[in-house]
Amino acid sequence: QVQLVESGGGLVQAGGSLRLSCAASGRTFSNYAMGWFRQAPGKEREFVATISWSGGMTYYGDSVQGRFTISRDNAKNTVYLQMNSLQPGDTAAYYCAAAPKHYTGIYPYEYDYWGQGTQVTVSS
Repeated sequence: QVQLVESGGGLVQAGGSLRLSCAASGRTFSNYAMGWFRQAPGKEREFVATISWSGGMTYYGDSVQGRFTISRDNAKNTVYLQMNSLQPGDTAAYYCAAAPKHYTGIYPYEYDYWGQGTQVTVSS
């Protein structure tokens, strides 16, 4: 079992930045690929980014490519999402997720564990 706790969400003006953190506990963090997803009210959960267990491979959704950066610190059991040039369309609840494999993909069913989410609101 892996427990995930997100933090770092909040209210920010368009063009601003936020850094989300996701702290993991329960199993060996470095054995898990990690991902970030988001969900706005009335919409399906959307893939944001994923990172391999070593941190050497990353992949981003088209809507955040070039603005968001995923990273991880295995010594701290934490994965991060640096979000720059935020836009109102980025407003959503952001979730981190873990998959017990080296690297995984863009679909929620590929991840076994989920956090409770942190809200990001971008004002225009």
